[in-house]
Amino acid sequence: MAVYLVRRLWQMVPTLAGVVLLVFFLFKWFGGDPAEILGGLNATPEQIEAIRDQLGLNRPVLEQLWIFVKQIVSFDWGKSWATQEQVSSLFASRLPASLTVMLPILLLEVLLAIPFALLVAYLRGSLTDRAIMVATTVALSISFLVYVIVGQYVFAFRLGWFPVQGWSDSTWTNLAVYAPLPVLLAVAVRLAPQTRLYRSFFLDEIGQDYVRTARAKGLGESAILTKHVLRNATIPILTNVAVLLPEIFVGSFLIEVFFSIPGIGREVLLAVNRSDYPVIQAVTIYLAVLTMVINLVTDVLYKFVDPRVVLK
Repeated sequence: MAVYLVRRLWQMVPTLAGVVLLVFFLFKWFGGDPAEILGGLNATPEQIEAIRDQLGLNRPVLEQLWIFVKQIVSFDWGKSWATQEQVSSLFASRLPASLTVMLPILLLEVLLAIPFALLVAYLRGSLTDRAIMVATTVALSISFLVYVIVGQYVFAFRLGWFPVQGWSDSTWTNLAVYAPLPVLLAVAVRLAPQTRLYRSFFLDEIGQDYVRTARAKGLGESAILTKHVLRNATIPILTNVAVLLPEIFVGSFLIEVFFSIPGIGREVLLAVNRSDYPVIQAVTIYLAVLTMVINLVTDVLYKFVDPRVVLK
């Protein structure tokens, strides 16, 4: 296990180096001139040149790349070009709000989709199974914007159960008052595709020889699903959860904008509108690192879930 971890960590180095080079040169060559963006339309050439010199854009490319690498290693991205706030403190202050929304979405999505999919797999071929599959297909066809508009109108304006916007300094208040509606709508959107996907995982396992052997031994269908099929379908479920984590992080951007949640997602969208490159670059690098770490943790979990898995 230790040898595998060392080898995987070593393999992450060239991958991360490629991401760093790609991000650096994309912003360098295709992102526009930050000095002109910050200077505005009325800035004189002298003012633009002064801004360029202040940001270090007049330095050689290799020197700028070395500064960029040092920022990544030291976690010091300097200040936001738009707000003059330290990027590190900006992330530290915005991350709790994002996690308050992201973690409940992930937990509810997985914990609800698995039993729903098991139930549908148990009722496979029945009218209920077909009706649920039709319902999930319809749900997949509806835009998230429709869920937000209808959800805010029904649950906030008409019923008054939840506030449309707002946030506080108390995590428990946010979880109990402000987060339920966006979490509920996000789970409603994502539950349909996850249920269909997990159902396919379970149906693939149901067709295996060990299931037929269990039936021949007189084991009930519910016991087969919960004791055998669910366990053997855990590996593809773990793989899907590993994909979900970065996807939920990116998907929370829209949620934070629609519900005015002061999280990282809303800050990133504001940074894009302002062409605030330090913030955008930092989020891009951190998201790449997060994805690689999640994949590594998932591969290690395979071994604990199924001892037959050999890590090479």
